[in-house]
Amino acid sequence: MPAPSTRAAPRVSESTGGPGRRVRGLVYGAYEQRLAAELDPERLPRHVGVMLDGNRRWARARGTATAAGHRAGADNIAPFLGWCDELGIEVVTLWMLSTDNLQRPAEELEPLLAIIEDVVRGLASCGRWRIHIVGALGLLPASTREVLVEAAARTEAVQGLVVNIAVSYGGRREISDAVASLLREWDAAGRSLAEAADSMTPEAIGRHLYTRGQPDPDLVIRTSGEQRLGGFLLWQSEKSEYYFCEAYWPDFRRVDFLRALRSYVGRERRFGR
Repeated sequence: MPAPSTRAAPRVSESTGGPGRRVRGLVYGAYEQRLAAELDPERLPRHVGVMLDGNRRWARARGTATAAGHRAGADNIAPFLGWCDELGIEVVTLWMLSTDNLQRPAEELEPLLAIIEDVVRGLASCGRWRIHIVGALGLLPASTREVLVEAAARTEAVQGLVVNIAVSYGGRREISDAVASLLREWDAAGRSLAEAADSMTPEAIGRHLYTRGQPDPDLVIRTSGEQRLGGFLLWQSEKSEYYFCEAYWPDFRRVDFLRALRSYVGRERRFGR
């Protein structure tokens, strides 16, 4: 998750306001139903990537600790996956921690890793989704790595929505890891450097990406108002559609997701043609 800025303003919580809250709830409920009814199921994305951005700014705007922002963001993940389930999305990739984030001070990083571990355990224990870990796991503490690997193994046979957990993830790192893996494979097969160079193709590299075998993301959503790619799914998102949402991730609601999908289905995807 990239570095913070001050662009997006915090939303006023809908948990206060008495009768006003109930009115807002009725209005948003009707609006959500209308948005959902407008979506053509045949045009919905198969794979949605999400950059879960804005947790720290959410916490700062409320005068709470950074960890509280990360926890609030974590609490929004299962509901989001439920929305995806309802709409028949096949694959979701959640960018929870970048390789750059590993350089954060220990007093922030250690609680964040603990929160990620709790989230992944919870997602695995519910048995609804198949967990797939993407990232440079060797850069993580052994305890975190073990939790992630165990969650993936525990849900391997689950049918339905595939949830890619991007932890210790960087787009450039993924590509370099894929090329290194491919070269090791060819070296084991006895290929010369010249033969390897002649065989190096985008398709060959693609077979060694963290997400190999999955469809590329159709839609990538970034919360918090930032309009940068940050290296997320750098290889796979060549032809993805992007949607930038002003809400911080803990405030991202179902109506925001439906708006993103409405924008997506209304676009003409030409794939370079």
